[in-house]
Amino acid sequence: MTVQKSAAVQSLAELLHPGFTLGVAAAAFQIEGSLTADGRGPSGWDAFAEKPGSIMDGHSPAVACDHYNRSPEDVGLMRELGVDSYRFSISWPRIQPDGTGPFNSHGLDFYDRLIDQLLEAGISPMATLYHWDTPLPLEHGGGWMNRTTAERFAEYSAAAGERFGDRVAQWVTLNEPVSVTLNGYALGVHAPGRDLLFDALPSVHHQLLGHGLAVQALRAAGVTGGIGVTNLHSPVRPASRKLSDRLLATVFDLMLNRVYADPILLGHYPKPPLIARPWFRSLGKASDADLRDIHQPLDFYGLNYYYPVKVATGRGSADSPAGTAEAMARVPFHMAAFPEYGTTGFGWPVAPEHLGVLLRELKDRYGAALPPLYITESGASFPEPEHVTGPIADTNRINYLASHLGHALAATSPGGIAEDVELLGYYVWTLLDNFEWAAGYSQRFGLIHVDFDTLERTPKESFYWFQALSNARKSGRP
Repeated sequence: MTVQKSAAVQSLAELLHPGFTLGVAAAAFQIEGSLTADGRGPSGWDAFAEKPGSIMDGHSPAVACDHYNRSPEDVGLMRELGVDSYRFSISWPRIQPDGTGPFNSHGLDFYDRLIDQLLEAGISPMATLYHWDTPLPLEHGGGWMNRTTAERFAEYSAAAGERFGDRVAQWVTLNEPVSVTLNGYALGVHAPGRDLLFDALPSVHHQLLGHGLAVQALRAAGVTGGIGVTNLHSPVRPASRKLSDRLLATVFDLMLNRVYADPILLGHYPKPPLIARPWFRSLGKASDADLRDIHQPLDFYGLNYYYPVKVATGRGSADSPAGTAEAMARVPFHMAAFPEYGTTGFGWPVAPEHLGVLLRELKDRYGAALPPLYITESGASFPEPEHVTGPIADTNRINYLASHLGHALAATSPGGIAEDVELLGYYVWTLLDNFEWAAGYSQRFGLIHVDFDTLERTPKESFYWFQALSNARKSGRP
């Protein structure tokens, strides 16, 4: 397929410095399927998906994209795409079914094969140890509300490091702990479906402790790759200059951004405004020993960016599934819309210029403590047909990716607003249309269309656009 506007591809490619990584990202639970194969145990998400009303249209993750059986085909598509790296996640219950005790040799063998397939294809593996699939026995014991889960996570991380540590180029301990806490434990729209609001904050601390213990376990296992973590970050703005909007925006910025990054990068939790301190009281009880464990040196920091957030006082509607949760009626603020921006299929604002602003804010906040960055997820869903006969003309996705990557590169180039940020790479979310958590199969983020009846893969025009970008960077021409 011929990608139009080759000059635009070339101009974007010229901003990619030597060694800049172009990659794609995916998560085990969203693509693998085979939920009962090879001795894999159930996860908290398996149990959540079985509850009536939890998943849109009653969709099941049991098959998903069947990546478990089709990984050679999918790695072949990545080779054709021309990416440098694949960020995948390891299913904790697939290699340790109970979250404690024996490890499953069949599950370990699957990831051995996947990593070897990637290396044979010239694709660098970036492995995420936790992308939300907590083994169900641990979830029944309290999940991340229980400190023991952090300790079990360190044991699992050590086993993964010992088995794969000679071949994985980068390790990500946790993916988006904020999403686990907010959506899973505070609002109840994701697994495990609890609506604890601010009482969910112990799940923050235990995830961060699990991260720190996992970093130590990986290093003790002698892994050769770099080690980091991935957090979702959004610039947070008040809806107006009213004191209440500004105060609540500060509180939400703490909840969304700072309570995760500050302990990891600075070694302490942020101090909330006086009026909000009762909400954050559990984090104030963290011991110095725990904070030392959390505050481990990192080789890189992963940033997932999708959209900015605007906070307004009082109740209201929102553009995200979390914002419409029943639990949101019990808090004194809501997420306001950005009418000046177009939206994705999820209703999220398309605001690429805020990515450069976010990079500047992170550097201003953390200074020399901010490690080199990867944008470990960036992408968008748009309405697309369930069945296709050829490549979809997904121009909206091409424009989304081009603008977001372009703003990130411009911001971190000499003279850019974040020129002092070391940006190492950009990973598209995602390779394949997949099981999009509570939205089931209703939201398609992939560069590759998946027919969920036949499981046939059909690259979209965005696939060929990203391929052209990679080729332009490598060959000097589109």
